[in-house]
Amino acid sequence: MLKWALIFLVISLISGFLGFSGVSAATASIAKVLFFIAIVVFLIFVVLAFAAGNAIL
Repeated sequence: MLKWALIFLVISLISGFLGFSGVSAATASIAKVLFFIAIVVFLIFVVLAFAAGNAIL
């Protein structure tokens, strides 16, 4: 998911450089949403890993 966020960020930067402000804004917002979803999923996995580690001990 983080890979797709980076892809949309690159598309946003290129389209912003070429003057397509609407496309740039849309892809930037998609990149932000995907990035925050990836952060939330990462934090959930970290919490689950700590919980599983404590359950084993």
